Parts: sequence; structure tokens; C-alpha cells
Amino acid sequence: MSITPLMPVYPRCGVRPVRGEHCHLISEDGRRFLDFASGIAVNALGHSHKGLIGAIQKQAETLMHVSNLYGSPQGEKIAQRLVDLTFADTVFFTNSGAEAVECAIKTARAYHQSVGNEDKFELITFNNAFHGRTMATISASSQDKMHKGFLPLLPGFKYCDFNDLEAAKAAIGPNTAGFLVEPIQGEGGIREASDEFLQGLRKLCDEHDLMLVLDEVQSGVGRAGTFYAYEQYGIEPDIMATAKGIGGGFPVGACLATEKAARGMVFGTHGSTYGGNPFAMAAVGAILDVVPDETFLAEVRAKGDRLKARIEQFIGNYPELFEGVRGRGLFIGIKLKTEPRPFVAHLRDNHGVLTVAAGDNVVRVLPPLVIDDSHIDEFMEKLSAGAESYQPQEAG
Repeated sequence: MSITPLMPVYPRCGVRPVRGEHCHLISEDGRRFLDFASGIAVNALGHSHKGLIGAIQKQAETLMHVSNLYGSPQGEKIAQRLVDLTFADTVFFTNSGAEAVECAIKTARAYHQSVGNEDKFELITFNNAFHGRTMATISASSQDKMHKGFLPLLPGFKYCDFNDLEAAKAAIGPNTAGFLVEPIQGEGGIREASDEFLQGLRKLCDEHDLMLVLDEVQSGVGRAGTFYAYEQYGIEPDIMATAKGIGGGFPVGACLATEKAARGMVFGTHGSTYGGNPFAMAAVGAILDVVPDETFLAEVRAKGDRLKARIEQFIGNYPELFEGVRGRGLFIGIKLKTEPRPFVAHLRDNHGVLTVAAGDNVVRVLPPLVIDDSHIDEFMEKLSAGAESYQPQEAG
């Protein structure tokens, strides 16, 4: 047998973590890594937060799983907290971000069909977006590399350029149900929507009775410096998908919606065996005890500003390697002039710092939200050493 026991769909590197300590990971061979990837924006509170660990341990001793055929005091409590903190009136809990986006897609379609608009099923999405790896979420993406091997795609999606409001307006047709958009594209390279673009999409939705569906799986839960990134744009969505940081490492996501948007999601229309289980709700509760606090979020913004300023000052020393810095809060991208993966590998293998490659030649810098200045200093030292020792031929 030549295939590996773990299906070989990931190009796994040589780092094999077995333990986490706050903002560091320790590999099975004892190597220590500064984790400025956070499981791709998942480990919002780092790897050993006592509140998160304690909540999960306590729940494990009490009740881990119960069917959604029964009442859920745990889910009801956490849903109410999210409703109180956001635009939403109702919440459906999932196990992942892709499932949350799937639910968001279904919710948008179900709204129109519940009011007799049977022809309105199409969502307009945007080039370079990433919404997940299920059939519906890869169909919502315009990226050919995600489609290969899985054709035919599901119908019901139309693509246009990100931040092009006129193109979005022109794409509206008789089948349009709404827009599905990331306020800040993560996999696409930390590309921020402009105020004009998101506010314009909100206005188009209001004018045409369309659903504005936000994918905040990566940008949400404090990552961009506010609880959700949409707050910085002066708009509210009709439907929103969230995951990653909301569980701090525990697999959980959610689809949030207004009462109007959720009118089609009635008994029997959707479900999940594990969604909203007591274990997951304990993890989300621990995150909500920390992240939405305005003092905490102000610190995220301040740390992000300091880190971004230091990177901006530093990259001027290497104009042949770096092009710029972008992002908000601790959702930061360093744009290179070449493919970023070799540089990410160089930082990881030779200097002990973990980052993540993204589209548009960007290295994502996604530290835990609980970093302090010592971690910023350590990162800058490792980034400096990495840039100094990097050889362009490593790109080959």
C-alpha cells in the first residue's frame, strides 16, 4: 500500500507539534516555534489559556453531547450572547466555517423562496474569495485550482471583481438572491473591502430586497480589531458566517441572521448532529468571556498598530524582497515581490517562526490575540534574521 494513512491532501511540512505554551508551539523533536499563524486565525487566546481549558474540562466532566432533538440550555445561552453582541436575531451552530457558509447560503435562498421568489437563488461572489471546501463553497469561489477534480460545480453563483461596486451592480439579474463577500479576504491576501464597496453592497441589497451575506470566518472574533470586521464599515449584514476564533481551537462555527433573513429556516429545513453540542458551547462561552470586551479589543488594535508599524519600518531595508504591509488589528499581511511560500518555509525551518502564505504574494501574520510586546520583539528579530539570510534561489 503506497497511500498514507492520513489522506494526502495536505502538503505537510516537517513541523510536528505536540504541545502548546501560550504563543509558542513545541514540536515532537523539541523545537520551539513562535506561533504567528494561530492555526490560521483559530487560536485566538493562544495555546494554554486557563479560562478556555477550564471551561472545556468542566464540560467534559458534565455533558459532552446530546441530540438537537432535545432542548439546549447551553446553546440557548450562547446564542443569546451572540445576538446581544451582534446584528443578529438568531443563530445556528455548526462544526466548521464551511458548514457555517453552507448554512448562510441556504438561509439566503430560503428567504426568497419563503416569500414566493422561486427564481431568486443566485449569489454574487467575488474573485479570489475563499469560502470553504464543500461542493457549495468551492462553487462559490472563482478559483480554478479549487475546482479541479470536482466538476461539475453547483449552479447558483456568479463571480465579479472584489471592490468593484459597478461590476457587482451590473451582475444583479432576475435570479439574484444576494451577495456573499468577505469584508477582508484572508486566503486572498488580506485584501480589505473599501468602505464604498461594502456600504454600496448594503445599499444595493436594500434597494433590491437582496441578502447581504458576510463570510467572517477568518476576519471575525476580534481578529481585525473589533468583534466583527463589519462594525468598522458602518453597515450590518443580513446573514453572517463565523468560525475559527470563536472556538479558540475547538471545532465550532455559527450562522447568524436577522429575523427577516431567517424566515425560511423553519422546522426540517436544516440540521446538524453535532452542531451546538454542550462541549462546543463551553468553548464559545470562554471566548465570549474575553474577546468582546472593549478593553481587550482596544489592546488588539494597539498591538496590531505597533506590529504593523514596525514591519512597515523594517521592510524598507529589503526593497528587493518586500512590497508593503496591509491589514487591520492582528490580521496582517506582508506583501512580497515573489511567491511567498518559500519565504514562509524559510522563516519556519531556519528561524522558528510560523506564518501562513496567502494569495497576492502575501505572508499572513496571524498571532494569538493575547500576544504582548515580547512576542512582537521576538517576531521582528526572527523576521529580520530571516530576511537577512533568505536566498532568492530558495524560491525554486
